[in-house]
Amino acid sequence: MRRGGSGPGPGGGPPASGPADGGHRSRIVLRVNGTDRDLDVDHRVTLLDALRETLELTGTKKGCDHGQCGACTVLVDGRRANSCLLLAVAQDGSEVTTVEGLADADGSLHPLQRAFLTHDAFQCGYCTPGQLCSAVGVLAEAADGHPSHVTDTAAPAGPVALTAEEIRERLSGNLCRCGAYNGIVAAVAEAGAVGGEPNGAHATDSSPPATAAGRDVIV
Repeated sequence: MRRGGSGPGPGGGPPASGPADGGHRSRIVLRVNGTDRDLDVDHRVTLLDALRETLELTGTKKGCDHGQCGACTVLVDGRRANSCLLLAVAQDGSEVTTVEGLADADGSLHPLQRAFLTHDAFQCGYCTPGQLCSAVGVLAEAADGHPSHVTDTAAPAGPVALTAEEIRERLSGNLCRCGAYNGIVAAVAEAGAVGGEPNGAHATDSSPPATAAGRDVIV
């Protein structure tokens, strides 16, 4: 590990300006994709930079670096999160899953990965890792009955049917600048199928998902 100098310090952060025990660094343990990783990180380093620069898991992408595009989405303790907004030191003891950890140990693709291939749910592929991790979170949230902004509050409690509207709303924080939204909606619908039938999700246009905050989506 580099100490000082003109290059970035361990974890992709600013150059180390003092000894490791000078109060600006900590040792943490992250369980990443099923493996415990012992890291010495600068307190200012984000989880995104720790994953990419220290652990060399470059599947997770740096897009806007402001939590607005979703390219850096990973799963933290099973919940999707923008890794560019999380300090690595604050995730000590957490379980992190990146796109590299979605496939089985034998290399078998996750159902969502297979569905993305089947439905051509990507073009340049830059946003795809974040889309996949976010979609994994969406399936879990819907199965657990967590409502979204468009969920019918009068519906009985239980798993939420993943209609096209639900999928677009729940993935509204993940932007695809190539505009492959049709394929993404269809892929998530297929992966969330119950009894071999999609949960009512049928993409009918190429419009980007509307954001809950009502922001315009630039593609």
